[in-house]
Amino acid sequence: MAFLSFLGRLLFVSVFILSAYQEFNEFGVDGGAAANALGPKFNVFSKHVTTHTGLQVPHIEMKHLVLGTIIMRGLGSFLFVFGSSLGAYILLLHQAIVTPILYDFYNYDADKMEFVQLFVKFTQGLQLIGALLFFVGMKNSMPRRPTKKAAKTKTN
Repeated sequence: MAFLSFLGRLLFVSVFILSAYQEFNEFGVDGGAAANALGPKFNVFSKHVTTHTGLQVPHIEMKHLVLGTIIMRGLGSFLFVFGSSLGAYILLLHQAIVTPILYDFYNYDADKMEFVQLFVKFTQGLQLIGALLFFVGMKNSMPRRPTKKAAKTKTN
């Protein structure tokens, strides 16, 4: 049963590992295609945050943001494969930040093709968040193994 659990975690994080590996290979000097795609979406997100909250989002180089996501996915995946809740929390944080920024279906009209594609990817991101929450919940609900205490000798 432990092997099946390990295999399930390994297959689950393959999504994160493969995407991080692809972005790492394409990274280059400027952050690659991921930075080019993320730039306009992050600018729209920053404008929404500034408009609705009045808070100014600091300027961040897209290549640093992409590098941060690669590190989060790699570290979170590594820890998650070995059953660490910290890895699940790192992947949860990654998904919670990236999903609404990258898959901004709410910026498109419902009759546009981009809306449908982004909405499907957004819901897939929500599925990953749900699976990670399920893992954390199951991990926290399992009883801990009691540690065996050394038997005390009776003295009369």
